[in-house]
Amino acid sequence: MMNFTSHSAAETEAIGARFARMLRPGDIVAFTGGMGAGKTAFTRGMATVLSPDAEVSSPTFALVNDYGGKVPFWHFDMFRITTLDDLYSTGFFDYLEMGGIIAVEWSENIAGALPDRTIYVDIQITGEEDRVITIGSRRKGSEGNK
Repeated sequence: MMNFTSHSAAETEAIGARFARMLRPGDIVAFTGGMGAGKTAFTRGMATVLSPDAEVSSPTFALVNDYGGKVPFWHFDMFRITTLDDLYSTGFFDYLEMGGIIAVEWSENIAGALPDRTIYVDIQITGEEDRVITIGSRRKGSEGNK
């Protein structure tokens, strides 16, 4: 488990970039944290390493953004996903088999569908710009969601 404190969006991006250097093809990164916590900022930092030319934005309406890269990098937003049928319609299960790196915002909405190898990034708002970022192999309390 790794813990970080961020005092700005730029620091959150820098933590995301440092984290991205540890990722390997096939990794799934599942974000938890409230609206405005910094999930997209963290992903933007990841992209500076994984796909430097990518213009990262929240995929809320597109559901998935493809950022390309030497190892494909995909960014999902599961905020509006409420059923297994919704999840299937995103193509998520196909992406799991494609060997790229997947970042999933609002992962708690699909907790039961995430593979055991998922890396969890929890971002908690602790002040106007302050965040506590916890990175681990399993989200606290997820043991029953397999």
